[in-house]
Amino acid sequence: MPTRILPAVGDTDAVRSITTLLSQLPDAEPVAPVVDSTQLIDTLARLAAESVDELPEVVVVHERIGPVPALELIREVALRFPAVGVILVTSDASPGLFQAAMDYGARGLVALPLSYEELASRVQAVAQWSVGVRRHLGAGGDVFTGVGGTVVTVSGAKGGAGTTLTAIQLALAAQASGRSTALVDMDLQTGDIASYLDVQFRRSLVDLAAITDISPRVLADAVFRHDTGLALLLAPAEGERGEDVTDRAARQIVSALRSRYEVVVIDCGAQLGGAGAAAVEMADRALLVTTPDVVAVRGAKRAVRMWDRLQIRKAEETTVVVNRHSRGTEIQPPLIQKITGTAVAATVVPANFKELQSVVDAGRIHELENKSSVKQALWGLAGELGLVKAVDGAQKGGRGAVSFRRRREG
Repeated sequence: MPTRILPAVGDTDAVRSITTLLSQLPDAEPVAPVVDSTQLIDTLARLAAESVDELPEVVVVHERIGPVPALELIREVALRFPAVGVILVTSDASPGLFQAAMDYGARGLVALPLSYEELASRVQAVAQWSVGVRRHLGAGGDVFTGVGGTVVTVSGAKGGAGTTLTAIQLALAAQASGRSTALVDMDLQTGDIASYLDVQFRRSLVDLAAITDISPRVLADAVFRHDTGLALLLAPAEGERGEDVTDRAARQIVSALRSRYEVVVIDCGAQLGGAGAAAVEMADRALLVTTPDVVAVRGAKRAVRMWDRLQIRKAEETTVVVNRHSRGTEIQPPLIQKITGTAVAATVVPANFKELQSVVDAGRIHELENKSSVKQALWGLAGELGLVKAVDGAQKGGRGAVSFRRRREG
């Protein structure tokens, strides 16, 4: 049986040398190389959606792959696709890096410049390991195939733009439609999800920050199960502890959540730290919430440019959500789209705080009435983003007309 090998190499010269050597290996079946971390994860997810047997036995990751660093990428592959063996190709063959690569989930390391004998030996050993794992998992019945859930980040153009409200309602809409949903408060210093949902909690993101291997049991211990069915992973009560959640920890936490929930909604707040930047970079959809005023729109433009400079997210990969919209507002969505260079969600959220005030003050935002125009807009936005399951008999036409399967309350 041939060994399928997927090279993940960003450097053109390295691609040529690696693929040439791989094609010379006995019983090797190299597939078309991928050039960055996003393409690698997308390719593996697409194959896993068909069957775990469609996945390559071996993935070869070059040290200069990007934008996600090689070790972080290896960890994500190991978490999401446990039946795939990963080999790191690197110019640093020191014992320290070897140990780090093993800790991150690699099954082997090959030093540059490549030698045929070393590469052949590593590929053969890792392929045998992968086949053994699949044989073992195949007998187990219930196996996670690694497709992963949809991750959506919600960031604010400025404080008070409505980021937390948007994140909560998107998560509630996804959960109510029958999708398992996690809501994460990554506004680490000033997160308010616990207050909005009237939650008393002990554990938070910080409890996962120092853990190198987040197992399902460890994740379950840190998650708070809300009455609505949402799985909540909250910001620490002591804001200064948020510094313990590094970008590396954030990547691991997001990967673990993505492997266990169909939808993961992350409130990143209006201040971008390392953890929030990692989440935005990893997200399938990155939302930026703004209000239709000069200060907020300038803040949105500033955020989009900063994300681009830091190579976190391109403007065209970002979706702006307009909150507190009214027809009489001078700044309308087409102008915001022109100023920011982003896509703008077709669904706008109306300015109607009177509907929200009582549930916000009571910390019961999840009890917002169905007839609320704000709720209807935000749940319509969830439908626009593809976060909800379609329901038979959904209404057609009409602004924001969306039908959801509601859970019985009380």
